[in-house]
Amino acid sequence: MTNHAYLRRIRVLARMTLVLGVAASIAANVLHARDNLVSQGIAAWPPLALLLTVELVSRVPVHRRGLAVIRIGATTAIAGIAAWVSYWHMAGVTARYGESPVSAHLMPLCVDGLVVAASISLVELAGRIRALDAAATQPTRARAAASRSGARAPAKNTTRAAKTAPRRAQPPRTTSAPVAAARPVTSAPAAPAVPAVVGEGRARSSIGR
Repeated sequence: MTNHAYLRRIRVLARMTLVLGVAASIAANVLHARDNLVSQGIAAWPPLALLLTVELVSRVPVHRRGLAVIRIGATTAIAGIAAWVSYWHMAGVTARYGESPVSAHLMPLCVDGLVVAASISLVELAGRIRALDAAATQPTRARAAASRSGARAPAKNTTRAAKTAPRRAQPPRTTSAPVAAARPVTSAPAAPAVPAVVGEGRARSSIGR
């Protein structure tokens, strides 16, 4: 059995002890009250209010120290009122049912002491269990944060690669010099003048003859 499960079982035992002490106090108050529902309800209210207050203190976590002090002070005041009322009611009931005066005045202290011990134990166990729960959830949160950061990093890398890929794929721009040079116009070669001279000489020689 782990420490966490053990503390949970002890908390159940402490809550059952508190309920038992409050039930004994309520029974004594109801037996001491008059035989009508209004008187019995008024007599049963202080122990019931103490039970509800202790449950709230043990279940609601502390976020602000000032509010926690006010809550503890209110719980202490309710516990004092319940103890005062229940003391005289239980002393009267135990004396009525044949207990000695000493036993009649000691019995309420036994019940109130049980209620106080169970209440403090319940509050302490609740705080310890919350601390263990917080310590157990911290590694899980750390792993979740690491997985989120690891998932975001490849996405950023792929986005940057996608942005830089087209730029790298494009070939470098080259500026070529214009090759628009006009070819020189070449005229047809002139007929050789030597044959003409030769023919002209032959004509002259024929005329001289």
